Amino acid sequence: MDPVTVETVATGGQISLWHLIWQASWPVFLVMAGLAAASIWCWAIIFEKYIVVRRMNGANDRFEQLFWSGQSLEDLYLTMGPRSNVGLSAIFMAAMGEWKRSQDAALRAGFQGVQKRIEKVMDVQIQKEMGGVESRLLFLATTGSAAPFIGLFGTVWGIMTSFQAIANSQNTNLAVVAPGIAEALFATAIGLLAAIPATIFYNMFTADTAKIGNRLENFADEFSSIISRQLDERV
Repeated sequence: MDPVTVETVATGGQISLWHLIWQASWPVFLVMAGLAAASIWCWAIIFEKYIVVRRMNGANDRFEQLFWSGQSLEDLYLTMGPRSNVGLSAIFMAAMGEWKRSQDAALRAGFQGVQKRIEKVMDVQIQKEMGGVESRLLFLATTGSAAPFIGLFGTVWGIMTSFQAIANSQNTNLAVVAPGIAEALFATAIGLLAAIPATIFYNMFTADTAKIGNRLENFADEFSSIISRQLDERV
């Protein structure tokens, strides 16, 4: 902000938020615009992750009810086939698909190695499911940690501009200094506005994804035990 702009703002007494944005120096304006864009993208990720986590938990609850309802694995496999499977059902379908593909070879060469292949398939499917749940969380973490410092950069630049205005105008009146200080503090405010929700929801979604991951791994272990018992009965 040059001295002429500062004096104009001071004379008019206009220190509204929109005026601060449009009258800001280019470095501070870019900081504000970048932080505002990051904040909007963070909220988009937050809403998307809320839907994904809720959908995953609901799908896992419904599948567990079916899985432990007592029907055979074959019937459940046929029932789940046409559906769009996520979470536990996707792991189950991947394991049963590998079991189906391995049956003919197992009958000819024995059942050695079948369980290892099924466990490997389930591990790969778990990684795929968790990759979908955890995607874009890194952006929340990065915004939560970096946004305050980016806002601080805008603050420092705005204060430097204020001191330059004082030096050029030879006037220490508050009306001369106030616009630059307000601009500087507004940059910090936008940085905090982006960082606070990003940090809160990153921690929340990290805890949710950890619970989902443990649930998927526990089911894979239980299903591996079931497959092991069935293989032992066929030997």
